[in-house]
Amino acid sequence: MQGNLTKRDIVLKIYDKTKFAQKEVRETVQLTLDVIAEALAQGRNVELRNFGVFEVQIRKSRVGRNPHKPETDVIIPTRAVIKFKAGKELKADLKKINLDALAASKK
Repeated sequence: MQGNLTKRDIVLKIYDKTKFAQKEVRETVQLTLDVIAEALAQGRNVELRNFGVFEVQIRKSRVGRNPHKPETDVIIPTRAVIKFKAGKELKADLKKINLDALAASKK
Protein backbone atom coordinates (compact mmCIF):
# COMPACT_ATOMS: atom_id res chain seq x y z
CA MET A 1 0.00 0.00 0.00
CA GLN A 2 1.33 3.42 -0.90
CA GLY A 3 0.91 6.69 0.99
CA ASN A 4 -1.48 9.49 0.16
CA LEU A 5 -1.99 10.58 -3.43
CA THR A 6 -0.70 14.12 -3.91
CA LYS A 7 -1.25 16.70 -6.61
CA ARG A 8 2.30 15.97 -7.78
CA ASP A 9 1.43 12.26 -8.13
CA ILE A 10 -1.60 13.18 -10.26
CA VAL A 11 0.54 15.41 -12.50
CA LEU A 12 3.16 12.68 -12.97
CA LYS A 13 0.54 10.03 -13.74
CA ILE A 14 -1.10 12.24 -16.38
CA TYR A 15 2.32 13.14 -17.78
CA ASP A 16 3.25 9.43 -18.06
CA LYS A 17 0.06 8.69 -20.01
CA THR A 18 -0.04 11.77 -22.26
CA LYS A 19 3.57 13.01 -22.47
CA PHE A 20 2.20 16.58 -22.34
CA ALA A 21 4.67 18.98 -20.72
CA GLN A 22 4.61 18.61 -16.93
CA LYS A 23 4.18 22.38 -16.58
CA GLU A 24 1.03 22.28 -18.73
CA VAL A 25 -0.35 19.27 -16.86
CA ARG A 26 0.36 20.96 -13.49
CA GLU A 27 -1.40 24.15 -14.64
CA THR A 28 -4.39 22.17 -15.97
CA VAL A 29 -4.73 20.18 -12.74
CA GLN A 30 -4.49 23.39 -10.69
CA LEU A 31 -7.06 25.16 -12.88
CA THR A 32 -9.42 22.20 -12.49
CA LEU A 33 -9.06 22.29 -8.70
CA ASP A 34 -9.53 26.07 -8.71
CA VAL A 35 -12.79 25.78 -10.66
CA ILE A 36 -14.07 23.09 -8.27
CA ALA A 37 -13.08 25.13 -5.20
CA GLU A 38 -14.69 28.28 -6.62
CA ALA A 39 -17.98 26.48 -7.28
CA LEU A 40 -18.01 24.99 -3.78
CA ALA A 41 -17.21 28.39 -2.24
CA GLN A 42 -20.28 29.77 -4.06
CA GLY A 43 -22.42 27.05 -2.49
CA ARG A 44 -22.74 25.01 -5.69
CA ASN A 45 -22.49 21.22 -5.73
CA VAL A 46 -19.89 19.65 -8.04
CA GLU A 47 -20.99 16.53 -9.90
CA LEU A 48 -18.32 14.46 -11.63
CA ARG A 49 -20.02 11.62 -13.49
CA ASN A 50 -18.77 8.12 -12.62
CA PHE A 51 -16.70 9.60 -9.78
CA GLY A 52 -19.00 11.30 -7.32
CA VAL A 53 -20.61 14.49 -6.03
CA PHE A 54 -19.18 17.12 -3.70
CA GLU A 55 -22.16 18.61 -1.86
CA VAL A 56 -22.21 21.78 0.20
CA GLN A 57 -24.26 21.20 3.35
CA ILE A 58 -25.11 23.45 6.28
CA ARG A 59 -24.17 22.28 9.79
CA LYS A 60 -26.44 23.73 12.44
CA SER A 61 -25.10 25.71 15.35
CA ARG A 62 -24.56 23.57 18.45
CA VAL A 63 -23.13 23.63 21.93
CA GLY A 64 -19.79 21.93 22.40
CA ARG A 65 -17.43 21.33 25.31
CA ASN A 66 -13.81 22.34 25.74
CA PRO A 67 -12.09 19.16 26.98
CA HIS A 68 -9.67 21.28 29.05
CA LYS A 69 -12.53 23.23 30.69
CA PRO A 70 -15.57 20.91 30.67
CA GLU A 71 -17.55 23.29 32.84
CA THR A 72 -17.52 25.90 30.05
CA ASP A 73 -19.93 25.60 27.12
CA VAL A 74 -18.65 26.63 23.70
CA ILE A 75 -21.04 27.70 20.95
CA ILE A 76 -20.07 26.16 17.62
CA PRO A 77 -21.58 28.40 14.92
CA THR A 78 -23.56 27.37 11.85
CA ARG A 79 -21.19 26.63 9.00
CA ALA A 80 -20.97 25.15 5.53
CA VAL A 81 -19.23 21.80 5.13
CA ILE A 82 -18.45 19.66 2.10
CA LYS A 83 -19.68 16.08 1.89
CA PHE A 84 -18.55 13.64 -0.78
CA LYS A 85 -20.85 10.97 -2.19
CA ALA A 86 -19.12 8.35 -4.31
CA GLY A 87 -20.54 7.59 -7.75
CA LYS A 88 -21.69 4.16 -8.88
CA GLU A 89 -18.38 3.14 -10.51
CA LEU A 90 -16.27 4.37 -7.60
CA LYS A 91 -18.51 2.48 -5.15
CA ALA A 92 -18.02 -0.69 -7.20
CA ASP A 93 -14.24 -0.20 -7.12
CA LEU A 94 -14.31 0.37 -3.35
CA LYS A 95 -16.02 -3.01 -2.86
CA LYS A 96 -12.92 -4.65 -4.37
CA ILE A 97 -10.55 -3.27 -1.71
CA ASN A 98 -8.88 -5.82 0.56
CA LEU A 99 -10.08 -4.40 3.89
CA ASP A 100 -7.67 -6.41 6.03
CA ALA A 101 -4.65 -5.15 4.06
CA LEU A 102 -5.98 -1.57 4.16
CA ALA A 103 -6.54 -1.70 7.93
CA ALA A 104 -3.03 -3.12 8.45
CA SER A 105 -1.46 -0.33 6.34
CA LYS A 106 -3.26 2.35 8.37
CA LYS A 107 -1.73 1.22 11.67
